Amino acid sequence: MEIFRTRAEVHNYLNELRSPGRTVGFVPTMGALHQGHLSLIEAAKNKTSIVVCSIFVNPTQFNDKSDLENYPRPIEDDIRKLREVSCDVLFLPEVDEMYRSSDNWHIELDGLDIILEGEIRPGHYQGVTQIVKKLFDIVNPDYAFFGQKDFQQFMIISLMVKKLQMSVKLVRCPIVREKDGLAMSSRNVYLSEADRQNALALYKALTRAKTGFKDKSIAQVREEALDFLAASPGIEPEYFEIFNAETFQPAASKQEGTIIALVAARVGSIRIIDNMILTTK
Repeated sequence: MEIFRTRAEVHNYLNELRSPGRTVGFVPTMGALHQGHLSLIEAAKNKTSIVVCSIFVNPTQFNDKSDLENYPRPIEDDIRKLREVSCDVLFLPEVDEMYRSSDNWHIELDGLDIILEGEIRPGHYQGVTQIVKKLFDIVNPDYAFFGQKDFQQFMIISLMVKKLQMSVKLVRCPIVREKDGLAMSSRNVYLSEADRQNALALYKALTRAKTGFKDKSIAQVREEALDFLAASPGIEPEYFEIFNAETFQPAASKQEGTIIALVAARVGSIRIIDNMILTTK
């Protein structure tokens, strides 16, 4: 695996590898890699000729300075994992390589950036789109792979790609879960043993919603999920919403297409998000 730390080096290296019929797959990450990330690398390997991963803890998408400072950075372990799954290229820049003092960014995201996660974390998705745009410009991938767990992020990046008429094709990959159902996340390492068990309430709320969706109204499914979470020990629910997965707006009818349930809660001091497709058209 080749490792590059500057934009010019990785960009030039990939340009040298390009040839007719060879495609570049890209997996942008913030490191602290787990099996969910590695499944994206595997998906990229199955679909493309050259697989690039980036590790960059992006400061512009953090609202809480302490969260940024405490974000896990086990870089040697991450490099080992990427080598084990035969990733071809790792882009590992420093902050001053990715940002200049003159950087100014705002893209109109049609209100998708101010609901759910965007409401709780103002400005977060402007930071996300800024860094993803920079990375896409550097790597120039044919395909980019993202996990479904950050479904709102995937929808927002999809909107950015459409608005800026970028040529990259986005691939959404399934959520990877622990054996007991907990969605894998880099932040799970900070859960205490008790909080780790309490966190399963999110997965249980989603599976209950999926089971009940056929026979109950949208409002009833949502209300019962929120009641379940509120009654679960150690859980502070922030939202449980049922959306149209194509428009990313609240679902008005169970017949309008693919429907997704999205949940966020605090478990101890850690925020956890998760989602589940309830029905497809």
